[in-house]
Amino acid sequence: AGDGWVWHFGDSGMIETVTALAATLLLLGSSAGTERIVSVNDDASLRRALREAHPGTTIRIAPGRYRPGIYASQLKGTRQYPIVIEGADRDNPPRFEGGNQAWHLSDCVYVTFRNMAVRGQSANGINIDDGGTYESPTHHIVLENLRVSDVGPKGNRDGIKLSGVDDFVIRRCRVEGWGGQAVDMVGCHRGLIEECEFAGKEGFSQTAGPQTKGGSSQITIRRSWFDGAGSRAVNLGGSTGRAYFRPPGALYEAKEIVVEGCTFVGSMAPIAYVGVDGAVVRYNTIYHPEAWVLRMLQETRDPGFAPCRNGRFENNLVVFRRSDLRTHVNIGPGTAPETFRFKNNFWYCEDRPEASKPQLPVPEQDGVYGRDPRLDAAGSKQLKPQDPVAARYGASAWRSDLAPPEFR
Repeated sequence: AGDGWVWHFGDSGMIETVTALAATLLLLGSSAGTERIVSVNDDASLRRALREAHPGTTIRIAPGRYRPGIYASQLKGTRQYPIVIEGADRDNPPRFEGGNQAWHLSDCVYVTFRNMAVRGQSANGINIDDGGTYESPTHHIVLENLRVSDVGPKGNRDGIKLSGVDDFVIRRCRVEGWGGQAVDMVGCHRGLIEECEFAGKEGFSQTAGPQTKGGSSQITIRRSWFDGAGSRAVNLGGSTGRAYFRPPGALYEAKEIVVEGCTFVGSMAPIAYVGVDGAVVRYNTIYHPEAWVLRMLQETRDPGFAPCRNGRFENNLVVFRRSDLRTHVNIGPGTAPETFRFKNNFWYCEDRPEASKPQLPVPEQDGVYGRDPRLDAAGSKQLKPQDPVAARYGASAWRSDLAPPEFR
């Protein structure tokens, strides 16, 4: 080909060399990633497609009902060529009903999972973990447009369970009716939950909505809607057996957690700081909490373990009824409430406006008390305030260009 080389294909040795080279190039191309779409419409073809998936594969699942209990391990996409598992029709997603778990993904990287409906599992709806290899977490997982419902109904039964998952996104998902946590994160890092809905359901125990524990860090819960979403709508921290912490030896349940731009309706405690070392709750709307506005608790008491501390509660809009509350803030033993900061919050007590100023463990900076925000309770899910002062607080005031939060 003009390069000075002459290949004699009649030489059997050269033929073997070229054949081997071609096979090597084919293998390298497969591992590097090639885009292909595999359409499936039954259980057998779905499981076969999962076994054969490589970087760049999109598995597109037709509408219909499929058998739950799917286990997929070692799905290895790449940044450029992720593996995508998706329902073909977002408005008519494939359904995975019943069984112990609908899906279990283990030790996977760069996988997008979207447009699915999961319902009626007895343990977990969707379970994603690191396969017990703490030094090599599952990472770069995207969950989008999922509908998870009726999991449990009692006990530690989670809608979505993540163990040892880093660099993940959960976006535009709805979890309705669960036993333990709507999203349980154990030893997870650098995650984002956004534009989701968490709705409690009668007959389900619903201990908490999203929960960050077991050494979890750098997780943001943003622009989501909570409606009766468990005894603790968000549990910032928790209680974890020491053997399950990631990283091993971490001396906090969670740190650097952000909850912003969310709306909470009901729940015994919309916000619970539990063994967390640094968490910011800002620009949220909290409407009609049923026992406390927030809690400060310490459930893990091991030697050297950080007390619940360094919480921030800022720019929130809180509308409550004094007849519903036990106290504004529930402070448990072993915590460090003096390290918390309350700043720029708007408080309104519907049944006793003159009693709007809350009892807090430390003085609040620049709070607003007793002014009716005139919430549009029958309108949008943001419960948008009609009062111009109140409009500067809560979920409707959140902006994407806010400065990064302070954790200390």
